[in-house]
Amino acid sequence: MDLTSSAGGGGDPRQIEETKPLLGGDVPAPEGAKPGAVPCRRALLLCNGMRYKLLQEGDIQVCVIRHPRTFLSKILTSKFLRRWEPHHLTLADNSLASATPTGYMENSVSYSAIEDVQLLSWENAPKYCLQLTIPGGTVLLQAANSYLRDQWFHSLQWKKKIYKYKKVLSNPSRWEVVLKEIRTLVDMALTSPLQDDSINQAPLEIVSKLLSENTNLTTQEHENIIVAIAPLLENNHPPPDLCEFFCKHCRERPRSMVVIEVFTPVVQRILKHNMDFGKCPRLRLFTQEYILALNELNAGMEVVKKFIQSMHGPTGHCPHPRVLPNLVAVCLAAIYSCYEEFINSRDNSPSLKEIRNGCQQPCDRKPTLPLRLLHPSPDLVSQEATLSEARLKSVVVASSEIHVEVEHTSTAKPALTASAGNDSEPNLIDCLMVSPACSTMSIELGPQADRTLGCYVEILKLLSDYDDWRPSLASLLQPIPFPKEALAHEKFTKELKYVIQRFAEDPRQEVHSCLLSVRAGKDGWFQLYSPGGVACDDDGELFASMVHILMGSCYKTKKFLLSLAENKLGPCMLLALRGNQTMVEILCLMLEYNIIDNNDTQLQIISTLESTGVGKRMYEQLCDRQRELKELQRKGGPTRLTLPSKSTFGDAGLRLLSEHLTMLQVLNLCETPVTDAGLLALSSMKSLCSLNMNSTKLSADTYEDLKAKLPNLKEVDVRYTEAW
Repeated sequence: MDLTSSAGGGGDPRQIEETKPLLGGDVPAPEGAKPGAVPCRRALLLCNGMRYKLLQEGDIQVCVIRHPRTFLSKILTSKFLRRWEPHHLTLADNSLASATPTGYMENSVSYSAIEDVQLLSWENAPKYCLQLTIPGGTVLLQAANSYLRDQWFHSLQWKKKIYKYKKVLSNPSRWEVVLKEIRTLVDMALTSPLQDDSINQAPLEIVSKLLSENTNLTTQEHENIIVAIAPLLENNHPPPDLCEFFCKHCRERPRSMVVIEVFTPVVQRILKHNMDFGKCPRLRLFTQEYILALNELNAGMEVVKKFIQSMHGPTGHCPHPRVLPNLVAVCLAAIYSCYEEFINSRDNSPSLKEIRNGCQQPCDRKPTLPLRLLHPSPDLVSQEATLSEARLKSVVVASSEIHVEVEHTSTAKPALTASAGNDSEPNLIDCLMVSPACSTMSIELGPQADRTLGCYVEILKLLSDYDDWRPSLASLLQPIPFPKEALAHEKFTKELKYVIQRFAEDPRQEVHSCLLSVRAGKDGWFQLYSPGGVACDDDGELFASMVHILMGSCYKTKKFLLSLAENKLGPCMLLALRGNQTMVEILCLMLEYNIIDNNDTQLQIISTLESTGVGKRMYEQLCDRQRELKELQRKGGPTRLTLPSKSTFGDAGLRLLSEHLTMLQVLNLCETPVTDAGLLALSSMKSLCSLNMNSTKLSADTYEDLKAKLPNLKEVDVRYTEAW
């Protein structure tokens, strides 16, 4: 049975009035209608506040009646038995089809063939039934209950109308008519009783396709369409093609009020709710272009700053956990795009290994980017000059030509010379000339890329100013997620220095620990901004502040001092000569902990300490402490130690006690801020027989572990702890 064929025959026009109440149209029942007829209006259905999920498929009873329209009411109200067939119907994009195409549903019913969809509600009508009017007949669908019937009704109405709008808007003629249709489509989506993501997404996709196929619209037409679909964007992400359209508008008309009034809530929603830009990269690109458009306004970065403030909120803690990682993702992608030209031409440029070693292989070069290597004569005056002039001649990289200036020194490290014959690429920071023997590369960006870089580095600065965001920001930036070209760009590292300084000033260990490498064998921000590092431009001031904060936390250990002695002893001695108290303390600790094995190096450190007043005083105090320690050790060491109440001598200090006072017998830690991390270190103090841990953060598991490892422990106070 072909349900889409046109009906034959006309009918008596005087009988048309009789069918209106039966069809339940959107108009009031005419005079003379049957008493049992009840018009079914969409407005009345919405008044009850019922919501329905959009049906895509389902089981329902089907009955098809072929008839001329003039006899419709007589057939529907007759009492002879009708044959109903069970079908599993699917509401596809174009038609209503059955999973078993037999009987009444042998052929699918196209939405274009459905003239009307109505509920049947009169005295003799089948229960929970709705009617589809098609040419030459009627399809009756009977559901199990009234809710399911209404769900089928609204879903069919929606599918039919969306199909119609896809057709109407696929071949636009006059744009004023198209704009009117878009507004009607948006209104239909907003007033629909259906609750489903596709209710708002389907109109957006229709408009998105319309815009992608018509790229010659005027700016005013652009803005009219954006304003028309704005209500749908309040609770929905724009589809990819629409994002591309928005990006184009941001680039071409950044000062348009549409950017502020329409795009702002859309971008705010993206930043608050997006979970993965990798699955929807155009959302990230749209957010990136929107922020750049804000930066083009008269107030510039002040507008961007206010936007960041609005995303954080007025309280001290941002209520939206996705805002920061999404903003960081946008910043990283934008910064990467600034260097994309140089990254793409990386095959044509000298490798960083070759820059480091001052050599090239012309036969391996592609001819598009010519290369010149310049070898100036070395100019080294003293150790201080070597360390303070770590940032040497720059490399100017342009799109058409690369100029590389490499400066060699006679004091180059043997390790660097030895690796010259190695074919493997060196470490990232090593590639970027961390050694004083190597030079620094800087890149000249175009005007647009330079503005983009300035905007997004400034955003990273703004993010680092929020105390609640700083730990997560430090963690996200710890792996150094920027391209090598950015790290070689002097302007970028100079601007980013503010962010690193904020990390170094933060007292929280979770923040300043991110200055170190993310894992062994990799360099971190600490190495990058230390003297000799490619980003160091302040003679070691930031390096000193980083060391100071790291030494003030649990990093005041032999392991950290050993790494400084191996890699940064020269800068430490140079800064100590300049009177930096932190570096003087570092050198004293290296001597106290016997970090330096070489006698000549020890003498150099002592000479450095005695060259300044503060160094001489601290070295004398060190000598006095060592004499007292030797005397204590000769007598067997102290046996009792009581720390003052509310003392700030924490886990790091407790580890020092366990290293140096191994013969201690009585220890009072009452009301000190020690935790399990420090208390576990007491397991090496086998002579302890009395231990007071009253009012500390001792856990039950740590207490049991200490009892097992301290055989002489007889008196223990664990009141007001978890182990009590």
